Amino acid sequence: MTASIEPLGTEHPALSRRRELGATSARSLLLTVLGEFVLPRPEPVWTQTLIDVLSELGVEQKSARQALARTAAEGLLGSDRSGRRVRWSLSASGRQLLTEGASRIYAFGTRSVAWDGRWLVLLVSVPESRRQLRHRLRTRLAWAGLGSPTPGVWVTPHPEKQDEVARVIADLELTEVTSSFVGPFGAIGAERDVVAQAWDLVGIEAAYADFLDAFGSATPSSPAEVMKSQIHLVHAWRRFPFLDPALPGELLPAEWAGARAAALFGELHRRWDGPASRHWRALVGSAG
Repeated sequence: MTASIEPLGTEHPALSRRRELGATSARSLLLTVLGEFVLPRPEPVWTQTLIDVLSELGVEQKSARQALARTAAEGLLGSDRSGRRVRWSLSASGRQLLTEGASRIYAFGTRSVAWDGRWLVLLVSVPESRRQLRHRLRTRLAWAGLGSPTPGVWVTPHPEKQDEVARVIADLELTEVTSSFVGPFGAIGAERDVVAQAWDLVGIEAAYADFLDAFGSATPSSPAEVMKSQIHLVHAWRRFPFLDPALPGELLPAEWAGARAAALFGELHRRWDGPASRHWRALVGSAG
């Protein structure tokens, strides 16, 4: 579930305040559906079932079919045919990708570990002319939770991520032009100034506030509405592990909205998951 979120173009009652909370491409929304309802179950799913669910979420049939074809072409889905009908199953790589994504999404915001005051500082030299490589580096380090207070410098108050960061650097073949340091903040400057330069906490908190506004009063009634609301909920939440570096409380503003948003996500997902899953199983059973 690592795909980026793009504009959806249709509104949902729980998402009326800000379009970006429901923003997605057909493929990205399909990945959310696959992660929520196909990943936990072994049975394959007919094309029409996926198209019908995506249609309820505002995705046109043509876009839904294109999303399926694209996801299969990327090796995340496999298909088998019964007459003129096609059903889909997650491939091994698709199952691994969604399992890793689900683990990160559902756990995000629930862990509070005492901070020992140490930082990981990364110095990476990538020429301006290699823009694609710079973009890949920026994307992967941001996903790992690092921020860049100044060009060529990346930081995180989670030095335990050093092995993960080292794999990113090795994958991008940047080991020879990269150095790292681990240790406490020095006597010069202020940690909060570095945080302000490395991450847009104001923007992140505003996104959390929108999430709280959008879902805080959501009360779906029918099983179909519960399933739709759960898909929108997970889809809106799954961007936060990319946006939010999960800083220690010592570096966050007072009354950080992220904590309230994480609690709301966990509460609603627990409340909706049972009815939504039963509705999904009914759809799959009726299509067989």
